[in-house]
Amino acid sequence: MIEFFLGHYAYWFVLILLAIGLYGMIIKHNLVKKVIGLSIFQVAIILFFIASSTKWKATVPVLANHHEKIQAAAYINPLPHTLMLTAIVVGVATSGVAFALLILTYRRYKTLNETELLKRMSEEDAE
Repeated sequence: MIEFFLGHYAYWFVLILLAIGLYGMIIKHNLVKKVIGLSIFQVAIILFFIASSTKWKATVPVLANHHEKIQAAAYINPLPHTLMLTAIVVGVATSGVAFALLILTYRRYKTLNETELLKRMSEEDAE
């Protein structure tokens, strides 16, 4: 049983990061903390895909000699790694836009607390 937990340490780390990110998005009322929680959640998902697509004692799929027999099990699939690079770029762009919107929200309503912000927005709509 202990070998199972030690052998899958990357997945336990991902699970902990997922829990921290989900906690930040659901429980916290400060919008900056919610965006940080979202970023942690995105990193956890990226790490999950990277951890699940690695193989021990495997190499990149670059063929040096085309005359020898190809053993597919000896190579790593590069597609998940490539897709996760794209996900990193999208995550950084999403966080940048979210922080820019938070700056505009703070300038207009002078708060980033979710409950206070909803209260001020409803007061503004009532006027």
